[in-house]
Amino acid sequence: MESDSLYQKMYMVLFHAATNAIEALDCGKKETAREILIHAQQLAEELFLDAEEE
Repeated sequence: MESDSLYQKMYMVLFHAATNAIEALDCGKKETAREILIHAQQLAEELFLDAEEE
């Protein structure tokens, strides 16, 4: 995978997660926000590690 494409995908994962986490916080759902961010962090890391293996 091209590095620009990889970082674009990672950015989109993290940006959307941050948006969703903010919405969850606005609704008083602290634990949901935390879970959203952890999942996004793990997904971005998987994308990065998978790209290194290619």
